[in-house]
Amino acid sequence: MPGIIVVGSQWGDEGKGKVVDVFSQKADFVVRYQGGANAGHTLVVDGKKTVLHLIPSGVLHPHTTCIIAAGCVLDIEKLSDEIRALKENGLLKDDAQLQISDSATVILPYHKVLDQAREKAAGLEKIGTTGRGIGPAYEERASRKALLFGDLFQKDSLRGKLEVALKEKNFLLEKFYNEKPVSVDEMITLIDKVAKYLEPYRSRDTSLQIYKALKATKKVLFEGAQGSLLDLLHGTYPFVTSSSTLSGSAMIGAGIGPGTINQVMGITKAYTTRVGSGPFPTECDNEIGERLRQTGAEFGATTGRSRRCGWLDLVALKYAIRLSGITSLALMKLDVLSGFEKIDVCNAYELDGQRITEYPVSPGDLARCKPLYESLNGWKEDLTQAKSVQDLPRYAQEYVQFIGASVAVPIDVVSVGPGRDQTLWIKPLFS
Repeated sequence: MPGIIVVGSQWGDEGKGKVVDVFSQKADFVVRYQGGANAGHTLVVDGKKTVLHLIPSGVLHPHTTCIIAAGCVLDIEKLSDEIRALKENGLLKDDAQLQISDSATVILPYHKVLDQAREKAAGLEKIGTTGRGIGPAYEERASRKALLFGDLFQKDSLRGKLEVALKEKNFLLEKFYNEKPVSVDEMITLIDKVAKYLEPYRSRDTSLQIYKALKATKKVLFEGAQGSLLDLLHGTYPFVTSSSTLSGSAMIGAGIGPGTINQVMGITKAYTTRVGSGPFPTECDNEIGERLRQTGAEFGATTGRSRRCGWLDLVALKYAIRLSGITSLALMKLDVLSGFEKIDVCNAYELDGQRITEYPVSPGDLARCKPLYESLNGWKEDLTQAKSVQDLPRYAQEYVQFIGASVAVPIDVVSVGPGRDQTLWIKPLFS
């Protein structure tokens, strides 16, 4: 079955949005399977930038059906605003192009208030969340008190479910965090307004629809949010997101079996970035990091926060490849490295005086790791006008080849700029 998962292989912000947008030219469906509005995918088409937080990146292609699956958490206000913006720009002309699972978890304002109150109370120990209510919403789902997207349209039971959820949340907000309580009536008013707008996109069983599409040999892309190293179970805990970001989450979040997938593409930058707190062995807290940040425009699409920047970490990349069963890579932002005389690549760590080549799963161990680098020749040429890998200067080609050989996974795509036409194919998609 022609199902392909696109997964981030670093700490997020690798360029998944651009890859999915480019891939969607040949895809019939794009499925967002986890995460929420804490992710931002930036797309540049004909010089115009579009930032998406919840809607799958394939929405810019009218022939592609976009699905928000059950594994996602929906900020219904943010989603409504995103749909309006797309419509105003003439990018979502047919409501049938977007479909939302009835089983997706809903985020309401009290989730965000609780999220932000926790970060504020944590002080210097804060995790660095976006404050978008993602964690509290997933917690509510796990405790079986969540409001689901389908519940928004069940007027007879909606109030009762909100009362149960808010009884606990308001106690925490008032008694523990000294915040104002949230009114059930206020939430009902908000839902009444937003639900009417979102109802045309309601789909009761997206899992069945995805299954039928795969059985009919339709081309289906599964789009994740964040990156492998932010996975709730296998990332740099507790500095992680609140859902599983690995390829296996695509099957759980979308509701399909593992036999339906035959390819996992990992997205990696030609260097490494991270937003928020947590260990980052190759971080360059110096002029190199600042140069990468400015040249690569490394500022969060969701929050605008500056990203921490450093050299490419092959130890971490190989860990992500193993966790998600990545079969090929897309190497993003190679153009950002132009002008460096030497480019360092981390191929091992030093931990407590020992050289290690396997990624340590303990965040405490990772925080003590020192990167061991191999230096490669840099290049001065501008890469943004290249039309094929053969157009790249010798040392840029050698850099691409070095990465592929080091991680034993082929690099199928190289990106040399934010535009669709700045994508160099080594191997075609759905081949």
